[in-house]
Amino acid sequence: MATTTGTAAASPAGSTPSPSPTGPTGVTATTEAQGSARDGIKASTTVPTKVTFRTVTLAPGGSTGWHYHPGPLLAVVKSGTLTEYFYNAGTHECTVRTHKAGTAFVEDVGNEHHHIGINRGTTPVELATTYIMPAGSQLAVPVAAPSAASCKTG
Repeated sequence: MATTTGTAAASPAGSTPSPSPTGPTGVTATTEAQGSARDGIKASTTVPTKVTFRTVTLAPGGSTGWHYHPGPLLAVVKSGTLTEYFYNAGTHECTVRTHKAGTAFVEDVGNEHHHIGINRGTTPVELATTYIMPAGSQLAVPVAAPSAASCKTG
């Protein structure tokens, strides 16, 4: 962790010293996770909101179960590789996305966007997540697995 401090520049006699930038004082910051999102990130709400930060760990072979989020979920993959199956209940289509360590992503919002995250690797997947949910809602709402053949995860 680094802190910076401001210093006054030397001024000629009789002149007013120029202000110097000030740095943080008594502040410590730790970066828990950092990743890049190649498609950008956009998240917004228009209702009272609850923000939750969590570390989510999936053991090798583990899964999140099928679910959806009532609000945006931002995630950074700290370690491992997460495979996600996304089912769009409106189009009945399933897509697969793979997120490797060092990447960031946002999961689609709402009951029409069901998904499951699976660790198909041999080491744990660790995610740093930020949930931006409507106040009073669950972080994730469980749903039944879709019957679409393209969404078979086994």
